[in-house]
Amino acid sequence: MKIRCLIIDDEPSSQSVLENFIENVDFLELSGICNNAIEALKELNKNHIDLLFLDINMPKISGLTFYKSLQNPPDVIFTTAYSQHAIDGFEVNATDYLLKPFSFDRFFTAVNKVVEKKHSNNKTNNIDYILIKANKITHKITTNDILFIEAYGDYVKVHIEDKFILTNSTFTNIFNQLPKNLFFRTHKSFAVNLDKIDTINGNRISISKHLVPIGQKFKSEFLKSLNKS
Repeated sequence: MKIRCLIIDDEPSSQSVLENFIENVDFLELSGICNNAIEALKELNKNHIDLLFLDINMPKISGLTFYKSLQNPPDVIFTTAYSQHAIDGFEVNATDYLLKPFSFDRFFTAVNKVVEKKHSNNKTNNIDYILIKANKITHKITTNDILFIEAYGDYVKVHIEDKFILTNSTFTNIFNQLPKNLFFRTHKSFAVNLDKIDTINGNRISISKHLVPIGQKFKSEFLKSLNKS
């Protein structure tokens, strides 16, 4: 099944690079190229789009503001010339970000994360283990053994008792593989196993020897989840 893509970028050179890269990946299909958010909105209203390649820096409406305005947004890979925007991208669950200029290898890694995410979303929420790759080794981890997960740049730390496994994946990809009745997001960079919580003190959760922050944006829903668990 093809992944239908839309390029949203006001730079012709960037459009050309992305168009060429998409043509060289057989599971991607380019639906269109837009120069700004207004054109993109029209395209999204006309066609089903699975994935956006979205430039953060655009005139009038930034890519980040545009993406936040969408009611049911597709997956997104942000493109930017500024590394500081990467954190902003992950705040809205971006699958990845590409720092211009980027290679085909880096592009291909990003789109493979989209494929992984779609596969994980097709799994049931009752899985009792996940497979994590780290240093070319695949680890089979029982989900109930996981204390919490933590975003760490281009990596994710999967914390279990007395150690963590560092995997080159997105936070969203790992989080979506975990049982939704067991794991809850407490912060833009953290999700915890509700069964492993020892104490909650203000905006801090104690799990084993760790302290995990509670972001203001996530606090209300997190506290509701505790009452349901």
